Amino acid sequence: MKKKLVEGEDFYYTETGYIVLTEKYHIHRGYCCGNGCRHCPFNYINVPEPKKSNLLSTSNEKEK
Repeated sequence: MKKKLVEGEDFYYTETGYIVLTEKYHIHRGYCCGNGCRHCPFNYINVPEPKKSNLLSTSNEKEK
C-alpha cells in the first residue's frame, strides 16, 4: 500500500500551482528518477547530459 503524501512534508505548491517534491520525499523513494527535480539529494545521477551539468552548476551557484 502506498503512503499518502503530506503537504509541507513530502511536497509543496509553487506560486504558479506546480507540485514540488521535497528532499525528504526523494530520500524515502531512494533513487534519482532522472527528471532533474529541484530537491534531488542524489546529485542528478540519472539525469542525461547536458541537463545534468546545467543543474549541478546552478545548484553550486546557489550554495555560494
